[in-house]
Amino acid sequence: MPQYLLSIYQPDGPPPPPEVLEPIMADVRAVNAEMQETGVWVFAGGLFPASTATVVRAKDGDVLATDGPYIEGKEHIGGFNVIEVPDLDVALEWGSKLAKAITLPIEVRPLIDESERTCA
Repeated sequence: MPQYLLSIYQPDGPPPPPEVLEPIMADVRAVNAEMQETGVWVFAGGLFPASTATVVRAKDGDVLATDGPYIEGKEHIGGFNVIEVPDLDVALEWGSKLAKAITLPIEVRPLIDESERTCA
């Protein structure tokens, strides 16, 4: 069965105050619990702020590590879920539930099934 990545995009800056954030997180925990109960949940994780990122680049046989996110922007990936569902339509349903719960954009992308990958 295909797996999908549900990426949560959040704006840069400090998180909302607790009185705003706590009800949202309760809704997110409810969606995660529903994913687990229905058997579509593979795993999920939250990320520290983009300012904690380190980018590692290989160039001319050397490796350079730099502080900060790879792309400078006003949004970054703040967390993700990996789900296993029959098709994109079902993945979009779960992405919609998560978007409503977290009130942020969700990008839904299929993961490549390595057993089906062919080398060129």
